[in-house]
Amino acid sequence: MTPSPRLLPGRRFGHFLGAYGLLAFAALLFLAFSLALPDTFPTLDNISEVLSNQSIPALLALGAMLPIVTAKFDLSLGYGLGLAHVMTMQLIANEAWPWPLACLAVIVGGAVVGVFNGIVVEFAKINSLIATLGTGSILYALTGWITNGARIVPGPQGLPAAFTDLYDSRFLGLPVSAFYVLALTAVLWLLLERLPLGRYLYVIGSNPRAAELVGIPTRRYVVHAFAGSGLVVGIAGVLLAAQQRIGNPSVGLDYLLPAFVGALLGSTAIRPGRPNALGTLVAVVILAIGLAGIGQLGAQFWVTPLFNGATLLLAVGMAGYAARRQLRQRRTPPSRPRHDAVRISS
Repeated sequence: MTPSPRLLPGRRFGHFLGAYGLLAFAALLFLAFSLALPDTFPTLDNISEVLSNQSIPALLALGAMLPIVTAKFDLSLGYGLGLAHVMTMQLIANEAWPWPLACLAVIVGGAVVGVFNGIVVEFAKINSLIATLGTGSILYALTGWITNGARIVPGPQGLPAAFTDLYDSRFLGLPVSAFYVLALTAVLWLLLERLPLGRYLYVIGSNPRAAELVGIPTRRYVVHAFAGSGLVVGIAGVLLAAQQRIGNPSVGLDYLLPAFVGALLGSTAIRPGRPNALGTLVAVVILAIGLAGIGQLGAQFWVTPLFNGATLLLAVGMAGYAARRQLRQRRTPPSRPRHDAVRISS
C-alpha cells in the first residue's frame, strides 16, 4: 500500500487555516463582541436567545445545502417555508386537526414539493434557478389563496401547549430548537460523509457526466436531494408556526437569503471546496454572532440586509476560491521522496 504524500509545512498550515479558519473567526468575533458589550453579550440569556432566534435559519441553511451538493439551487425555500408555516396554522387553528397530524401532513407536503422540484429540474431539464423560482412563485400563490392575504390568528383558546412547546421548551437549560439543529447536522454529516448516498451526491455535483459513466442514477439522486431539502423546509415551517403562533403569509422570504449565505459560506469551512454539514453549522454560528452583536450595538434596521448581502458575496467568492484551490491541488503531482530521486539518479 502506497503511503499518502506528506504535506509541506506551509501547505499544511494553509490546509488547516482553510478548514478551521471560519471556526477561529467565529471565536474571535464572539470575543470582540464580548469585550465591546461585556454586560449583555457573553451571558447565558443572550446565548439562549441567539440559539432560539437562529435555529430556523440554521435548519433552512442545512436544507439549502443538499441541492447545492449536487450543484443545483432551490430558490423555492423561502416560499415553501411561508406555505408550510400558514398550512400548519390553517390545519390546527381553522380546520381543528390534531396538531401531530397537522405537523406530519405539512412535513410530508414539504417533501412532496421537493420531489416536484427535483422532477422539474432533472426530467423537464429546466435550470434549477429558473425551475425553483417558478415553483416558489406557485407556492406563494397557494399561500395567498389559503390566507386571502390576511394573517391566521387562533381563537381565544389559542394553540395547544404541546404544539408551542415544540419551540418554546428547553433541554439542558438551552432552547430545544438548538438541539433540532444539532440533530439535523449529525444526520446530514452521517449521510454525506459516511454513507454511499453522500458520495454519489458529491460525485454528481462535481462531474455529472462522470457519475453517469460509472453507473450512478443521477436523476434519482438529484430528486432525493431536493426531497430532503423540501422535508427540512416542512420541519422549519412547523417550528416557525410554533414560534410565531400566527400565520403570516409574507414571512418566508425573509429567511431565503440567510439560508443561502449559510450554505455557501459553509462550503469554505471544515471541508473547503464542497458544501458540508459541519461547515454550514459553523457559518450559521458566525452569522448568528454577527447579527446579535450588530443588533446589540444599536445598528439601524438596514444593517441586517446589508450584512447578509455582503456576507453572501464574500461567501460566493470564498467558495469559488476554495473550489479552485482544491482543483489545483488535485492537478499538482505529489513531490517525489528524496531517497527515490537519489536512487534513480544513481
